[in-house]
Amino acid sequence: MSTSTAVSAATDPLVELRDTHVVHKARSGGLFTRDRVYALTAADFRVAPGETVGVVGESGCGKSTLAKVLVGVQPPTSGQVSFRGADLWTMEPAKRRAAIGTGTGMIFQDPSTALNRRLTVRQILRDPLDVHKRGSTKEREERVRELMSLVGLPRALADGLPGQLSGGQRQRVAIARALALDPDLVVADEPTSALDVSVRAQILNLLLDLKERLGLALVFVSHDIQTVRRMSDRVITMYLGRIVEESPADEVTDRARHPYTRALFSATPGLLDPIDPIPLVGPVPSATRPPSGCPFRTRCWKASDTCAEAMPEFTAASIPGHRFRCHHPVEEGRATGELVAQAVAAVPDMASDLRKTPPTPVAPATPAAPVAPAAPTHAPKDPREP
Repeated sequence: MSTSTAVSAATDPLVELRDTHVVHKARSGGLFTRDRVYALTAADFRVAPGETVGVVGESGCGKSTLAKVLVGVQPPTSGQVSFRGADLWTMEPAKRRAAIGTGTGMIFQDPSTALNRRLTVRQILRDPLDVHKRGSTKEREERVRELMSLVGLPRALADGLPGQLSGGQRQRVAIARALALDPDLVVADEPTSALDVSVRAQILNLLLDLKERLGLALVFVSHDIQTVRRMSDRVITMYLGRIVEESPADEVTDRARHPYTRALFSATPGLLDPIDPIPLVGPVPSATRPPSGCPFRTRCWKASDTCAEAMPEFTAASIPGHRFRCHHPVEEGRATGELVAQAVAAVPDMASDLRKTPPTPVAPATPAAPVAPAAPTHAPKDPREP
C-alpha cells in the first residue's frame, strides 16, 4: 500500500461524499411524466489531502458527474457533500462560492472549448484573481507571470489568444488557471483525451510534478486505464452511476475482486502481455431504467438470483484500503486466463461456438479468370410474370 493511501485512512478528508445521489430529468417519458437519469447513486467517497485518486469506468458510468459534484458545479439531489468538514449545500451561496472557488480547481477535457477564445492568456489567468479580489493589480500581474512559469509557458504568449496556441499550450493555460488561487484539490476530467499522443506524456508529467511541488490532492478521471493506475494512489471503479470497487492502484490489475473491474482491466493493452479480455454478454442497462439489485448482473458471468434482489454492501478485502460491492467476488489471486475460461463456460452458446468454429482456410492462389461478357442492359423477364 502506498504512503498516500495509508495517510488517507488516518487523516480527515479534504472532500467527502456520503450517500450522494444525482438524478436528472430526461427528455423522454410519458405525457405527464418524464424519465429520470440516475447519474450517481449512493456514492460514498473521500479524498485526503495530498493523495491522487483515479476514477475509471465505461462512458456514461458517472465519472464526470462525480467530478462536478466534487467541485460544487453539480448540486446533489440527495446526500451530503463536505469540503474541509463543512457541508457545502447548507452554506450560504456566497460562502459556498468562496470555499469552492478558492479551494478547488478543475481541468476540463477539451481546452479549446474550456477557454474563452476572446480573452488573452493574461486575461484568462487573471480572471480568477479578479473575481475573488486576490491582491493588488501589481500582485495579480506578478501571479500571472508566476503561473506561466510554473506550467512552462513562455512570457511571449501572455498576449496570445487560445486560437493561436497549440493543443498542449492551451491545456497548460487551463492547468495554470486551475492553480491560480492555490487550491488544495484539483479535479482533472479527461485532461489528455483531446491531445496528441506526443503531448500527453508532457501534460501528465507536468501534473505529477505540480502535485509533488504544491502538495495537491488530485482526482484524475480518464478512460486511459493504465495511465490512471500509474498516476494514482487509489483507483475507484464506477458502473452505471455506482462505485463498485475501491483499491490501491498497485493492486487493481491482478487483485481486484469485482468482476467488472477485472473485465475492464483485462481489455487494456499492455507492452509485455497480449490482450486477453474477459467476454461480457447480455444487454448494457440504461441509466433511466437501471436493473434491480446489482446493475452489473445483466452482463456478469457470475450472476445469480441473489444479485437481482439487492445491491450488496461494501466488503473489505484482505488488503487495507481495498473494498468492493459484489455478492460473488472474484477469488483472490485468480489469474485473468482462468476468469476468461469461467466467463466462456458460463455462456454455453459462446463455448460451443469457440469449440466448433474451425479456423478459416486460406484459399490457394488461382489464375485470373477470363473476363465475362458484358451483361445485357435490360433486366431479364421474371418467369413468374404472366
